Amino acid sequence: MMRPLYIASFVLITVLISAGCCSNNNKPESNTDTVTFNEKLAKEYGADKYGMKKYVMAFLKRGPNRDRDSVESANLQRAHMENIGRLAEEGKLVLAGPFFGDDDLRGIYIFNVETIAEAEALTNTDPAIQAGSLVMELREWYGSAALMGVNNTHKTLSNADISQ
Repeated sequence: MMRPLYIASFVLITVLISAGCCSNNNKPESNTDTVTFNEKLAKEYGADKYGMKKYVMAFLKRGPNRDRDSVESANLQRAHMENIGRLAEEGKLVLAGPFFGDDDLRGIYIFNVETIAEAEALTNTDPAIQAGSLVMELREWYGSAALMGVNNTHKTLSNADISQ
């Protein structure tokens, strides 16, 4: 039971560090410098008074149908990545990524939706879910609204075509 909580906490810390919010470049130079509340950005990101918002997190797990040849596997992975890109462009998928290793827990999605039902509908558009290669466990999650800026920041850092 603690493993998903541990993973979620680890993911949030990793995202915040990789997004640069905790780097030395963003720290005030002295104790007299202060961070100013950005009302416009808070509203745009859907932040509450704590700078947080509700998401739905999906734990992607190994599904029952994984026996495919290398060509089928590559085509399915390409379709899976294209779906991730589409959901991110629509603003529905805030964060996605695989876990290292080869155990049953394969990766996560963090959806910008209010309900499990909405996340499930989005999950069902994933070709890897449709093919039974992956299954998902969905959980409501309360996290930093700053995650809403990750996809735009990521675009400035990526130099690869993820569909290949």
